[in-house]
Amino acid sequence: MGRVEDLLIRDATGGDAAACAAIYGHYVDTSWATFELEPPTVEAMAVRIAGCQERHAWLVAEQDGRVVGFAYGTTFAERAAYRWATEVSVYLDPDARRGGLGTGLYDVLLPRLRDRGLHVATARIAQPNDASNALHARYGFERVGLLKRIGFKLGTWVDVAIMELELAPPDLSPAEPR
Repeated sequence: MGRVEDLLIRDATGGDAAACAAIYGHYVDTSWATFELEPPTVEAMAVRIAGCQERHAWLVAEQDGRVVGFAYGTTFAERAAYRWATEVSVYLDPDARRGGLGTGLYDVLLPRLRDRGLHVATARIAQPNDASNALHARYGFERVGLLKRIGFKLGTWVDVAIMELELAPPDLSPAEPR
């Protein structure tokens, strides 16, 4: 892997679906980082990318012409009053972790979401996960809750921390998110 300075952070396209599905599939199969039990197909990943790009953002980190990670913002919840909130996630190629890739992705993603008029970012982090906890704390995310034994995967019950970051100050007349 090259240095973080060699990264290209860009908007994801449908052409990135296979790389994103491969990275994500690793976490589906081997960890609690996601509670999905079956890796999504390339086609399903392309639909997810397109959906996030409509109202939020999906970014990829490319190094030496290869996608080595991705981060996205998506709908926090379906009810209309939640439209100023987003849920964020980041996934990195297992061989590329701990090299600053998550930081590179969030350096672009979080301002992009703020610029789109979103006021609050949330993250759900299966516990324990020191690396993800530290990444989110670095950006000012605060732990606002813990869902105990909320998921069962890989033969054990898993707790999930709820993290929150204020992207913009409270506004009694917020503009519609873009």
